[in-house]
Amino acid sequence: RKLNENKNKICRDNFFNLVTFSQFNKVNLIMNNKVIIIAFLFLISCNNDSVITKNLINKHIITLSSDKMEGRRAGSEGIEKATQYIESEFERIGLSKYDTLSSYRQNFDFYGMSFNNVVGVLKGKSLSDEFIVISAHYDHLGIDYEIDGDNIYNGANDNASGVTAVLTLAEYFKKSNINERSIIFVAFTGEEMGLRGSRYFGKNINRSKIMAGINIEMIGVQSEYGKNTAWLTGFDRSDFGEIIQKNLSDTKYKLFADPYPTQNLFFRSDNAALARLGIPAHTFSTTPMEKDSHYHKVTDEYETLDILTIKESIELISKGILSIIQGEDTPTRIILKN
Repeated sequence: RKLNENKNKICRDNFFNLVTFSQFNKVNLIMNNKVIIIAFLFLISCNNDSVITKNLINKHIITLSSDKMEGRRAGSEGIEKATQYIESEFERIGLSKYDTLSSYRQNFDFYGMSFNNVVGVLKGKSLSDEFIVISAHYDHLGIDYEIDGDNIYNGANDNASGVTAVLTLAEYFKKSNINERSIIFVAFTGEEMGLRGSRYFGKNINRSKIMAGINIEMIGVQSEYGKNTAWLTGFDRSDFGEIIQKNLSDTKYKLFADPYPTQNLFFRSDNAALARLGIPAHTFSTTPMEKDSHYHKVTDEYETLDILTIKESIELISKGILSIIQGEDTPTRIILKN
């Protein structure tokens, strides 16, 4: 804690030193603005380092993938514990309630069962009536047949890793206070049952006010492209991916197109429910799908994850989407042909 406090002090001091330098050395107006922008980005980077930490990531993912959650099957007692955890984190972070909801729960029925998405909002400033959705599904397969003494499908990578990213990004953007557009953070339920939560959410939105959907799925294993990389589904369906690549061009991070086109991944995660409404909604992932031996297995547990990859992926996303949440870029709408 003391180390983080010292790091934050150094960041603040360097920020004000840069601004002071530009003011008192009579740099011309254009250069002065450039220095302030550089200082601002430096301060954002410092905040990033102090929020997106392995400790916070471990806290979220260990909790969400524990046996106590009983595999988080939608509608089960186990997923109720996950719901309560996500609610408590949204409350701690300081997110507002969504739309007319009195709590963070968006309830709906599916074949007589009560389900709920968990939704929180970070209101924007100058563009508060425009929204960005940052999402991940928090349900998994629950308890099933016993295999080698284990019958709990913990879903650490699928998709406790994605929910961890949503919670971490919520805290990062709340503390950074840089979003001109409003951000809706959603933990969807029922993804494993046919995108039930995201489809319900999509029925109750004004699609014209949703500028982009940022979905996160399975970021717990390093991608086949190597360190500091991720890939994006539906890359050629809008210019969303190109905007992300532009924003990452001066960083150590790189984004690639989905390397598994035959698996139809664009339509297999919650981004699809929004994309079918024309919203430029895509999914970030890292997992090498053709080599993943833990996918939908009881072995998908915390111990199989690369926490550094999760941290790098969250940092990549936070930097990549910056111009979109600040209202500087708006991705093209999606027209689905298949």
